[in-house]
Amino acid sequence: MSRSVALVVGSLRKKAFSRMVANALTELTPKSLVLEHVEIGELPLYNQDLDTEKRPAEEWVAFRDRVRGMDAVLFVTPEYNRSVPGVLKNAIDVGSRPYGHSVWSGKPAAIVSNSPGMYGAFGANHHLRQSLVFLDMPAMQQPEAYLSQINKSFDEDGKLTNDQTRDLLTKFMAAFEHWVETHAAGAESARRSA
Repeated sequence: MSRSVALVVGSLRKKAFSRMVANALTELTPKSLVLEHVEIGELPLYNQDLDTEKRPAEEWVAFRDRVRGMDAVLFVTPEYNRSVPGVLKNAIDVGSRPYGHSVWSGKPAAIVSNSPGMYGAFGANHHLRQSLVFLDMPAMQQPEAYLSQINKSFDEDGKLTNDQTRDLLTKFMAAFEHWVETHAAGAESARRSA
């Protein structure tokens, strides 16, 4: 049985390293997982005043419906100022509302963070983990994926060329496959109750 995974990229730049990583992950994913890019760039900033039953933003409704139908979530993010980019935090907030109807609840999750610097976006990875704990998303603990000097892992066409990075991501996705299968029942239960 295949499991659907929302692939959420925390950068809007067309040639973002996070997007390159996401594309590489799609190629390295075990057959039992189907990664589907879920775009977040067109989501209006979350404002609870606008989130009424009569008239929530169409983009919010479409995003929530799409994520609600997924079995798991894989986040790929850069680091902005030792945290996640605002666009990613906005998507998390949109999906978590209205209160009591979070589309994230119970979905197994994993995070791949990346940076051209030496720390591999460690701060963004852990800030995102804090949100996932509150959102009741079982986040995979091991292996962790902090991709440092990511600019040296891809060619100018965005293809993964670094064998060490490829090996790490292959092992990461194999572990995530097991993680998703282990927690799939919780995700299905949460989806039915949302």
